Amino acid sequence: MEGSKGELAGEIVEGKVDWKGRPAIKGKHGGQFVSLLVLACFAFENMAVFSIALNSITYFNGVMHFDLADAANMLTNYMGTNHILSVAVAFLADAFMGRFAAVLVAGCVEFTGLSLLALQAHYPKFKPPLCNVFEANVQCEKVTGVNVAILLCGLYLVAQGTAGIKAALPSHGADQFDEKDPGEARQMSSFFNWLLLALCLGGVVSLIFIVRIQTDKGWDLGFGVCAIAVLFAMVVFIAGLPSYRMCVIQGTSATMEIIQVYVASFRNRKLQLPENPEELYEVDKDKESNMDAEFLPHRDIFRFLDKAAIQTTRTQFDPSMPETLGPWKMCRVTQVENAKIIFGMVPIFLSTIIMSTCLAQLQTFSIQQGITMDTSITHSFSIPPASLPIIPIVFMIIIIPIYDRIFVPFARCVTGHPTGITHLQRIGVGLVLASVSMAVAALVEVKRKGVAEDHGMLDALPVTQPLPISTFWLSFQYFIFGIADLFTYIGLLEFFYSEAPNGLKSLSTCFLWCSIALGYFFSTILVQVVNQATKNHTKTKGWLGGNNINRNHLNLFYWLLSILSLINLFNYLYWARRYRYRAQPPQVLPAGRKIEI
Repeated sequence: MEGSKGELAGEIVEGKVDWKGRPAIKGKHGGQFVSLLVLACFAFENMAVFSIALNSITYFNGVMHFDLADAANMLTNYMGTNHILSVAVAFLADAFMGRFAAVLVAGCVEFTGLSLLALQAHYPKFKPPLCNVFEANVQCEKVTGVNVAILLCGLYLVAQGTAGIKAALPSHGADQFDEKDPGEARQMSSFFNWLLLALCLGGVVSLIFIVRIQTDKGWDLGFGVCAIAVLFAMVVFIAGLPSYRMCVIQGTSATMEIIQVYVASFRNRKLQLPENPEELYEVDKDKESNMDAEFLPHRDIFRFLDKAAIQTTRTQFDPSMPETLGPWKMCRVTQVENAKIIFGMVPIFLSTIIMSTCLAQLQTFSIQQGITMDTSITHSFSIPPASLPIIPIVFMIIIIPIYDRIFVPFARCVTGHPTGITHLQRIGVGLVLASVSMAVAALVEVKRKGVAEDHGMLDALPVTQPLPISTFWLSFQYFIFGIADLFTYIGLLEFFYSEAPNGLKSLSTCFLWCSIALGYFFSTILVQVVNQATKNHTKTKGWLGGNNINRNHLNLFYWLLSILSLINLFNYLYWARRYRYRAQPPQVLPAGRKIEI
């Protein structure tokens, strides 16, 4: 924080308090050191759940004996749910619980769910008898009755806990920095980059050790280690309690205030907007200054929402009239501007769903591709297919510090922007790479199927009869998509947090998790639609029909995703070029400088 006013000891941080409700003080509360505890917590928690996201399809199929398609749908539904539930937790965290309490409760719920899964995996009476689902003409008994309920209960407790961590922890970490301080503003941008690094470090440990434990030592021990990791994450998180900066809990819902603007603008749709925006309703700034009320300047965009702040003729003669109209009929200009911000972010949010659909394929069909291939590294050691993402993750661990410490400062000198390039530029780079990743995946699948056909192994059994092609061919698609992650997902987190109104910080970061959730759900729908549309044109009754991945047309499905991603990119560019960033404090963004995508 060199050269910043944040160096002054004893300076109070506006809008932040300590754990006892006293004003937060710079040098004593928050800052980079305290944010390291948040990053460590995120790394340990991700270490616990990363293996579930990548390897649970093997558990559902090989241990619980669900069909391959049902196992894939269970995984995508679980992943979709644990992201979409983050919205509810974020709402509670912003309005009532506070982010610290939300993370703590979520960690307890997640620990309970993982413990339940470990107990079920340990006792034979809670799961079906052992059976090799890959043997020809075998009929394995599926998990049924109460045991299904135990599985789903444990799984969705983990989903709820993970949702809470995703909803509140990144925002709580960003709360440790003051956006109005130029030095801390740069540190906050770095925090989001290091957040991805923490995720990658947790992922590496999960892929190297926990996936191996699940595969070789048993799922009960694997789930147990995950539960211990979550417990340790909570211990690390609680350790920072005396030093955290915490947002003041308002006890009111900023979300409801946004909804009031949309309702009021619709109810006032027939009223004429005044030519002078200063005639729109706003409370007296001097009168409310002692109440820490937020004030935003009027912007000449989405003018139809300005109708929510129109004052009636009677109001001009009776200043008390605005109070009697009620919030569902007339809103403050600041309230309207907050609604404009959210309204402008929606198209950006929708433009990232296709990328999340692509991500779902790397956690389902790409894993199934890997099962059919040669996974050996040496004669005595092989890598589980679920551990393949370790390749791009290791690369990201290397490139993130380079990006943050070399590229960003260089780009900052060129562009004058605190984060090097704008958030929307960063997101766009990731969307381009997502399309390229799916194109590469299609080419690799053509190569894999060609090997199977050339060696007469189209009907080879997975695992027991691996194709003579290394599973590391799949690393190309993982590698490219990993770089896309670095740009798009972290860019989205920073974009939503920076642009969102003060009362919607947690909820705004959930736009990312909602995008991922909708991407997973859309993946399930897209697979079914594609199979239905192509069932009369293929011998496998659909591009993705049947359990034999060597006979279906996964390569065509990947090409479809690549084309959809490319079309989506142009849609994104349309909305991104029209987005207007909210006004930033002059210390961070010099007045008069215009940001372009």
